[in-house]
Amino acid sequence: MQTPAKTLTFVVPAYNMETYLDRCVHSLTAAADVSDIEVLVVDDGSSDRTLEVAQEYERRMPGVVRAVHQENKGHGGAVNTGIAEARGLYVKVVDADDWVGAESLEEVLAVLRAQAAMVSPMDMVVTNYVYDKVGKRNKHVVNFRRAMKPGALLTWNDLGRFGVAEYILMHALIFRTEVVRESGMRLPEHTFYVDFIYAYQPFPWVKTLTYVDTPFYHYFIGRDGQSVQTEVMIRRVDQLLLVNRRMVEATPERGTVPEGLYRYMIHFLAIESAVASVFLILSREPENYQRKTAMWQAIGEYSPGIYADVRKRIASRALNLRGPVGRAIIRVGYRIANKVVGFN
Repeated sequence: MQTPAKTLTFVVPAYNMETYLDRCVHSLTAAADVSDIEVLVVDDGSSDRTLEVAQEYERRMPGVVRAVHQENKGHGGAVNTGIAEARGLYVKVVDADDWVGAESLEEVLAVLRAQAAMVSPMDMVVTNYVYDKVGKRNKHVVNFRRAMKPGALLTWNDLGRFGVAEYILMHALIFRTEVVRESGMRLPEHTFYVDFIYAYQPFPWVKTLTYVDTPFYHYFIGRDGQSVQTEVMIRRVDQLLLVNRRMVEATPERGTVPEGLYRYMIHFLAIESAVASVFLILSREPENYQRKTAMWQAIGEYSPGIYADVRKRIASRALNLRGPVGRAIIRVGYRIANKVVGFN
């Protein structure tokens, strides 16, 4: 294997992010030694000073920060460009309004640098992430201690059970770059919520992984107009349905991959299907109730086996309560969960 030029590439998709980009890039370059770090800022056709901010960092930190400009292709298109351009052995996507913790950065880099010295470096690293919501004093930290033993070299069959609403979001992931490329993943352009696909499709190519129990990624939410706001997600349910379809098509049949991987992918597919179902219900539009039914029927038509396994999951059963009363229960449950966790 040819030695990569860098240990880690941070891919930073950025569209009209001049307000936040400085905080993001500063956090990514806060390590004591940045010589083997690459920060690749992909300006996705911004109309503000995002590109200028990125280029100023490139001038100040040559060989560490790179600015790439492209015509607007959406978040998925910017991630695709970053993956193609990455020079690091490992790659991590960090949205331009998010950041990483300084102490966690050193801890994660130590793990990755040790792997870079190996003949066969592991394929994936999982960390914790923080829901850093505007105005919320107590930040919710997502960890995976129940399912993964920290610091151990793991395979999918070594993983324990994930909680009902617990899954490995894009923010928790660091992939070996060649794993993502070999998976053939190309995220849809001009589509929101493609992070579900990013945190799903490459998994059959992951053979070894480890869990670093540290709050590495800070997921900044609660600002106006953000794609995860409830009202915005309701308006974009068609994109959630597109993402669901792509995830279904990326799901291997049972017996073709390690059982632990299949079990996790079914778990995650059930959660995304539940998310899409929730927002179709929250819309209060009868047409969307029908689209919810059609989504589940499409999964069954694609693969009866995958459908049966997904429908067995608690999240799937809870989101398929029937009639007006069932939909009312789901709406109340969503409001309670959002208040506790603060995910929107």
